[in-house]
Amino acid sequence: MSWSLSKLIRIETGSVTISVNDLKALLAHYGLTASDTVNDLIEMSKASRATSWLSTYKGIASDVFLQFLGHEEAAIRSYSFQPILVPGLLQTDEYATAVLRTIRGPKDTKRLDGLRELRIARQEKVFARTPALELNYLLDESVVRRAVGGRTIMKNQINHLIDSYQRDDISIRIIPFSMGMYRSIRVPYVVLEFRNPTDNPILYLEHPQREALIREDGPIDQHDAEVDPGDPTSPPTYLQIFTELREHTSEVQTLQILEGALAEMDS
Repeated sequence: MSWSLSKLIRIETGSVTISVNDLKALLAHYGLTASDTVNDLIEMSKASRATSWLSTYKGIASDVFLQFLGHEEAAIRSYSFQPILVPGLLQTDEYATAVLRTIRGPKDTKRLDGLRELRIARQEKVFARTPALELNYLLDESVVRRAVGGRTIMKNQINHLIDSYQRDDISIRIIPFSMGMYRSIRVPYVVLEFRNPTDNPILYLEHPQREALIREDGPIDQHDAEVDPGDPTSPPTYLQIFTELREHTSEVQTLQILEGALAEMDS
């Protein structure tokens, strides 16, 4: 096909898309002739060449986070742990604004507005999906006890969490202070699972010093830190940690903590 080695590498790493004609030639070479499979792959190729809504936010959010959101669109199940802040998909507008102003600083107005718009757009797209993305959350109790943005903003945020807690497609569990120290307490993360069993889960580490997307066979992309090949940082490991921690929580206790935190903001 007169391709250079660099073109092949860019295609295999997903840095560039592949044309429909090139795809058809490759499928014939690989012996893939089943019409359903060929048509599905051609549609996927066409879709990958379309401009993504995420491209609007390039330069506003990190490349790693935008890649994560791209994977999130294809996922069927998400497992998210947050030790400090309410997860983005569950944040109210006021809470999100308070967080962004604190982290980014009040002078970075353009980027703050862009990140806020991205958060709203992400929420709208995720919650409009059919079938719904199954969202599983583990939050440290400190997330709901810290009055981010003041008591009024936090009170509204907790009420929103209680409303989200009632949804069928969202599971929220809170790890109580009484649990003490536990594995991964310092590192926010998300594990995404996909419909096709051949698509390995993806781990997104949100730690400021280690933002990374990782598959079981190694990093997809990373920022500001190297992933040690000997580190047991993999989606199955973090999914196991999530499952083990969840066993120490309960629906009843979670609601009690939420209602207790709400009463505390009212006092």
